[in-house]
Formats: sequence, C-alpha cells, structure tokens
Amino acid sequence: MNSRMNRNMRNWLILGTLIVVAILAAFWAASTSWFPSYPWEPRMRPPYEIRGDIELFYTIKTVVSTINVTLSIFLLLIYISIYMKTRSEFTIGLMIFSAVFLLNALASNPLIIRAFGFFPAGLGPFAMLPDLFTFAALAVLLYLSFRY
Repeated sequence: MNSRMNRNMRNWLILGTLIVVAILAAFWAASTSWFPSYPWEPRMRPPYEIRGDIELFYTIKTVVSTINVTLSIFLLLIYISIYMKTRSEFTIGLMIFSAVFLLNALASNPLIIRAFGFFPAGLGPFAMLPDLFTFAALAVLLYLSFRY
C-alpha cells in the first residue's frame, strides 16, 4: 500500500511540475520579442513577408519544447534509477535515447536559440509540429515508465 501511495505521489509531483513549467514557459515566451529591437527604434520586421501569426507559433513551440526538456529530464532520471537497480544493458540504451531527446529538445527550444543570438523566422505552424510529435513520443515513454 505504501509503495502505491509513493508512486501516486510521484506521478502527481511530475504532473504538477509539468504544469508549472508549461505556465512559466508560456509567460516567458509571451514576453520575449522574437526579432531584435532597441528601445529607441520601432520594432524590426523580418526582411520578407511571413504569413500567419509567427509569435503565436513560436510561443507554442517554446512551451512544448520546454515541456519536452522537462519530460526528457524525468525520463533520464527514471532510467538512471532503473539502471541502478537492475544493471540492465537495455536500460543503458533507454538512458542514451532519453539523453538524445533531451539534447534535441534543448537545441530546438526558441529561448535557447535566441540566447545564442539566432532568430527563428518563417516556418509558420511547421515550427511547432516536430515538437508536438516529440511530446507525444516522450509522453508515451513516460506513461510506460510509470506503468512498468
């Protein structure tokens, strides 16, 4: 009974963390200007016309990508814990898999891209689709990790 209670507490803790991360990422992404501007200059436009609402797409991409980073960290920690108990070679593969997902999520996060001086532009809804697919894969892996 105690083990089941600990498992439920862990699940709720992870879900709560994901919700907090999503909210913080949404606020951070919404407050970020995707194109550089100086306080004394009007906001710069990209050199060509971009259809659609780029800020909405990149805000969604930022939130989903940040959730993917969080999910990848949780998966990596779960797989490390499983490896410490079982010493299974298969778990090493899962650890590498989740570490690569973590690097992918970090490299595709617009906040990280912006921090290194690059600017996302022109992808429209295709900016967020890969992160949504990654999110689905990570959510399935996390579900299966909890189940077994």
